[in-house]
Amino acid sequence: MSRSAVEKLAELRVETLQLAARIVESIPRSTNILLEQDLEGAEYQILSDDEFDARTLDLEENSIILMALQAPVATDLRRAVVIMKLSAELERTAALVANLCKVSRRIHGQVLDARLRLLIRMMGDHARQQMQVAVEAYANEDLATAASVRLLDERLDDLQTRFIQTIFECSGDACLELPVALQMAITARFYERIGDHAVNIADLVEFLVTGTKPAARPRTRDVSTPTPVGGE
Repeated sequence: MSRSAVEKLAELRVETLQLAARIVESIPRSTNILLEQDLEGAEYQILSDDEFDARTLDLEENSIILMALQAPVATDLRRAVVIMKLSAELERTAALVANLCKVSRRIHGQVLDARLRLLIRMMGDHARQQMQVAVEAYANEDLATAASVRLLDERLDDLQTRFIQTIFECSGDACLELPVALQMAITARFYERIGDHAVNIADLVEFLVTGTKPAARPRTRDVSTPTPVGGE
């Protein structure tokens, strides 16, 4: 590639890392918004998703243009492809973060059981950690760090299972109304999907470094934007 193309690829990588860092920061923020039922914070986070979408779309388009006009090969081609695919992973994760804020609006005024609050906090912290590690793996092009993301995902899946069980327990204790229980189940799914996107990023790191696709994993339906229960 020409020198200008190499510089453009480096700029796209920097933009990718900036957007990824913003995602990592937004996960605990949205968890706090959910737990505090902060309507003002929720509105700000939801509205900011449109601007984030625009930036990820620009990132994807610019990486495609680079590949089309500059014809990168080998490692440079993989870097451009990974940026294109990463932009989609970041966009979908941002949608999930915004959906957590939408849940805070739907359950506004409801008092959550302490058991649920604790597990929401734990899932939020773990999802942030998992995404942070995935971003670090990309930044450093580190296979060992990428592999650790998959192990972290197992822990997040366990937390989701525990959270669903706790929802049933709280419903049985008559301290959780059905509409709120449904929103809590959706919340668990949002965090689990954030973890899935972190794993997808780790897979992209493996492709970037080795040039081979990771072994296929069972795919789950993406519910980044499910039909709201009870309205927004």
